[in-house]
Amino acid sequence: MGQTVAEKILARASGKSEVRPGEIIWVEVDLVMMNDSGGPRRIAANLERLGTGVWNSDRVTVVADHFVPACNDIEAGILALTREWVRRQGIQKYHELEGICHIVPIEKGYVLPGTLMVGGDSHSCTGGALGALAIALGSTDMLGVLVKGSVWLKVPETIKIVWEGNLPPATSAKDMILYNIKQLGLEGATYKVVEFTGDTVRRLNIDERIVLTNMTIEMGAKTGIIEPDETVFAYLAQRTCVEYSPLFSDPDACYSQVIRCRAEELEPLVACPHSPDNVEKAASLPELPVQQALIGACTGGKYSDLAAAARVVSGRRVAPGVRFLVAPASREILRRAAADGVLAILVEAGATILPPACGPCAGLSNGILAPGERCVASTNRNFQGRMGSPEAEVFLASPATVAASALAGKIVDPRVYLEE
Repeated sequence: MGQTVAEKILARASGKSEVRPGEIIWVEVDLVMMNDSGGPRRIAANLERLGTGVWNSDRVTVVADHFVPACNDIEAGILALTREWVRRQGIQKYHELEGICHIVPIEKGYVLPGTLMVGGDSHSCTGGALGALAIALGSTDMLGVLVKGSVWLKVPETIKIVWEGNLPPATSAKDMILYNIKQLGLEGATYKVVEFTGDTVRRLNIDERIVLTNMTIEMGAKTGIIEPDETVFAYLAQRTCVEYSPLFSDPDACYSQVIRCRAEELEPLVACPHSPDNVEKAASLPELPVQQALIGACTGGKYSDLAAAARVVSGRRVAPGVRFLVAPASREILRRAAADGVLAILVEAGATILPPACGPCAGLSNGILAPGERCVASTNRNFQGRMGSPEAEVFLASPATVAASALAGKIVDPRVYLEE
């Protein structure tokens, strides 16, 4: 019996020829990622108490993205602690005000196919878009990894989701993953790897693949992964000279479940409050006025997301009373969008550009919702109170749907504008 790509990565990391679901193994970690929220401020004191430092500073990256720019003295103190800890530990891969922790390591070429990455944030599964096995850890397990460079894991089962066919106009990877989350529910993939494949997936660029792996956590998954291919190899060739060894699933690999989806049947979808699996067709929703429309986050603030929104709003103006916020996921994305005119189109339509950080997605700054307000966002979570008041409502949608809703002043199917 063959192995899945996830099982092969875990076998390599544990020094075994093969592993099987349910097996408990110790694995060596290739990359550790932490941010300012769950990183040094959570583990620095305990690391000092143990009388040791980081086992290998070259394998650690720290990205300050939650509290940047600092909004108060508490956040400023967290950032100061983070900078000082990184300096003392000799960590060179420190990035502040450069973007979100799930995007910057990918852009920098730190996340490589066939490797095992652990991250101190639930959406660390994003790295699976490049064929890495990227797993989220809590601060206690992260402390152990920083000391030893290893961690124990139970080998997960794998669900394979196969997407075939061409995506219809006005649909994207966000609609694909919302469709799958509705299928499986919030707990349908608990402690499992979700492997995406099929010709639809292979035609997606890196920005779009990131959406699929990023939101596997919203169905309870341990992580998501996509086998690497020429798209990944070409992307990395522009970012790193480090050698890597990609791994691939065997044709006879065993999956706990195989789900087949036809892209042609997809329509623009929206996750309604207060759960990512509360999914409906955008065209079937009643009239729902919005006060805020947000393009942003690790899921929805990438270059292709900004470009998709710009195509919708080009030559148009946002509806009166709608706050149209755009938070690029990284400084590289911000620079690229400014250079080719995408940013200008968004601003001309009425957008306000926010810093490349987590900000409003996590209810931290620059876009907090008041009681009774409704927001449509390209982000990944809409649980009650996620973006501010527990009496506010957050709807999740593709960048095209968010942009169209900003123009209409209510949640609409983006084909209303794209087919004009």
